[in-house]
Amino acid sequence: MSHADTMPKPRRNVELLLLVLALSVSIGANALTSIDEQTSLDTDFWFQSSLLAVASLVFHVVLRLRAKYADPVILPLVVALNGLGLAMIHRLDAPGDDTGNNQLRWTVIAMAVAIAVIWFLKDHRVLRRFTYISLAVSALLLILPLVPGISAGEILGARVWIRLGPMTFQPGEVAKITLAIFFAGYLSSNRDLIMLAGRKIGPMQFPRFKDMGPMITAWLVSIGVLIFQRDLGSSVLFFGLFIVMIYVATSRISWVVIGLTLILGGGFVASKVFSHVALRVDSWLNAFTEEVFGRSPGGSGQIVEGLFGMASGGLVGTGLGQGRPNLVPFANSDMIIASFGEELGLIGLFAIVMMYLLLFTRGFRAALGTRDAFGKLLACGLSFAVALQCFVVIGGVTRLIPLTGLTTPFLAAGGSSLLANWIIVGLLLMISHTARGPVDTSPMQPGRTPEAQKPAAPAGGRQDRNATQTLPDAPTEAVKHL
Repeated sequence: MSHADTMPKPRRNVELLLLVLALSVSIGANALTSIDEQTSLDTDFWFQSSLLAVASLVFHVVLRLRAKYADPVILPLVVALNGLGLAMIHRLDAPGDDTGNNQLRWTVIAMAVAIAVIWFLKDHRVLRRFTYISLAVSALLLILPLVPGISAGEILGARVWIRLGPMTFQPGEVAKITLAIFFAGYLSSNRDLIMLAGRKIGPMQFPRFKDMGPMITAWLVSIGVLIFQRDLGSSVLFFGLFIVMIYVATSRISWVVIGLTLILGGGFVASKVFSHVALRVDSWLNAFTEEVFGRSPGGSGQIVEGLFGMASGGLVGTGLGQGRPNLVPFANSDMIIASFGEELGLIGLFAIVMMYLLLFTRGFRAALGTRDAFGKLLACGLSFAVALQCFVVIGGVTRLIPLTGLTTPFLAAGGSSLLANWIIVGLLLMISHTARGPVDTSPMQPGRTPEAQKPAAPAGGRQDRNATQTLPDAPTEAVKHL
């Protein structure tokens, strides 16, 4: 076999073909909603379609120039999801409402930021230097909605927004990225310490109490978000992110047991102490009770109307633009899954869920392929953050779990969520580029230290000038055996 046969292939032409298909789905969905609403395909339609197509193709060109070995499936999947969301949001716009155009503006901004991440971040391992800086930034982002003068106050029962001029922004969406960077850096550097033997109870070995500091910290942060920001969804997301990353780092089920115990314990106490949590749980358990249905605030009317909307869609749906999803409160944001369930039916909803599953698995594939522990943990964490967010939202809409205030990634209206999730896409593409790219196997020059014997840069510290910047860490056990 020749050397050319063993070289990895960029697969950018495959990406371009899939991108054309994704744009066809997105623009076709927008056209269907316009036709069904008896509005012509005017200049606004063509401008919106052209802007999405140009932004997507520019993203593709940047990948050809900067990350030609990146996963060829991630970008088309995200463009298809984002385009479907734009079509549904435009379809739900009331006369004089600008939510659809605002979502399109945020889409272009978010894609531009993701392009900048790919262009300037040549190696994801550089982020490991900012482990503790990422922790400080995360704390700042979570505190901002509580700072007078910047805080947008309580909106829909939660204090998670800040005001930037005429618009609002949710810093917690970006905090999930910085927290993932911190967890990946901390766990990749301190894995051996965390793996120290503790007390063995039955078949499980539990860590020592003093090694549980990060777990307790993450639990306190999630409880703090629940108490002070009144945001149940973000609380579950932050703590779940840490649980998964520490399990991937250590392969110990005891961490999952401890984490689930803390989550259930904290949730039970919160449901007894905080009224807003108790109302959420009550509207979940007793959704069809008359007094709960009509209660304000904290009623179950939104959940029940969403369930009846999806039921009216049946197997194949009423057709894009032909249903009545606007009868459900927040149909373009919290309940956009119910809107798609009504107009695309169970088959269309399964197709959307399948796209999310493919996106999640491609992120994990990048984690499996990359050769450093930091990259493995970061890719796992970011992929799981998207997957957990989808589960929490879809589970709440279908009444599997209590409804939270999280948004469906790429589909729901919300600029801060769109921006954060496109940054995640940029990071996953860079990690997959490293994972799929060629490995340097050139002969070592005389007098040069082998790469495997060079010391790694300390997390959060300054790297030695003679140390390599491409030192692969030992792969974590959980990722190796996935």
